Amino acid sequence: MSRRSRRRLVVPGAEQGVEAFKADVMKREGYAVNPNRPDDVKYEVAKSLGVPLQPGDNGQLSTESVGHVGGKIGGTMVREMIRLAQEKLAKRSEP
Repeated sequence: MSRRSRRRLVVPGAEQGVEAFKADVMKREGYAVNPNRPDDVKYEVAKSLGVPLQPGDNGQLSTESVGHVGGKIGGTMVREMIRLAQEKLAKRSEP
């Protein structure tokens, strides 16, 4: 039985900003990102990792292999958020 859950952001209307951030971060990582469909970068990431992720049903894929794709994208985004926060804190503490 397949159950699809969609995480919702706490801030209403933040989806566009998060998607734009994802597109920017993944573009800097060297992936081709369609600015109109930034979520589609997952297929390019999957291909680079050797995961045969395709639009539609991917029930044959293991949770582990799909997790590698999400981890690559999410991990890259988190690292960038931390870098930006550290940069902001450093500027705040400058005399």
